[in-house]
Amino acid sequence: MLNKIKQLLKKEGYEDMKVIAGLGNPGNKYEETRHNVGFKVIDQLSDSLSIPLNKQKFNGLFGIGEVNGHKICLLKPLTYMNRSGDSIIPLMNYYKVKQDDLLVIYDDLDLAPGKLRLREKGSAGGHNGMKSIIQHLGNQDFKRIRIGIGRPEHGEPVHEYVLKSFRPDQKQAIEESLQRSAEACENWIDTPFLQVMNRYNG
Repeated sequence: MLNKIKQLLKKEGYEDMKVIAGLGNPGNKYEETRHNVGFKVIDQLSDSLSIPLNKQKFNGLFGIGEVNGHKICLLKPLTYMNRSGDSIIPLMNYYKVKQDDLLVIYDDLDLAPGKLRLREKGSAGGHNGMKSIIQHLGNQDFKRIRIGIGRPEHGEPVHEYVLKSFRPDQKQAIEESLQRSAEACENWIDTPFLQVMNRYNG
C-alpha cells in the first residue's frame, strides 16, 4: 500500500514538492500592515513564477506549479497569524512534504526595516506565527526568511505596531527587501539553501 501511495504521488508530481509559506493575516484591512510582509512575498512569487493562488483548502490559499522541473507550492495561511501551523502542517502532511522542503517567510521586529536574515533553523524569537509552526512540528528545524520591520518607538505596544502600515520613509527599503526575498526563494528552487543564505545574508 505504501509503495502504491508513493507511486501515485510521484505520478501526480507531488513527491519532493517544496512549500514556500508566507505568514500574514487575511482580509483587506491587514493587507498593507507590517505583519503581512510574508503574504506580499508570496504574491510576488505568484506573479514571477506564474503560479496562481487558485486553491483554498487546509485553511489556506495556495497554488501549485512546476519551475525548472521542480514542484512548488506557494501558500498563504488564512488562519490568522497565531494559528499559522494549523494551515501549513496539514498541507504538508497531505502532500507528503518533507520538513527540509519547507521555507517560511515572516516579519521580524529585531531586524531594521528592509534587512533580511535567512536561517536553516532557530527559535520563534517571540513571533506567534512561528511558535504555532514549531508547536505543530515539534521542533525548530525548518528554513526561514526573516524580513526586518524594526521595533516600535515611544512605547507603542507591539501588537498595535505590527498591524499598522510602514512609514513613508521605510517603504522603499521594505519594497526592496520583498523583492530580494522573492529572489532568494526562486534561487532556492534549484540551489542548496546554504548557498542562498551566503548570498542573501551578505
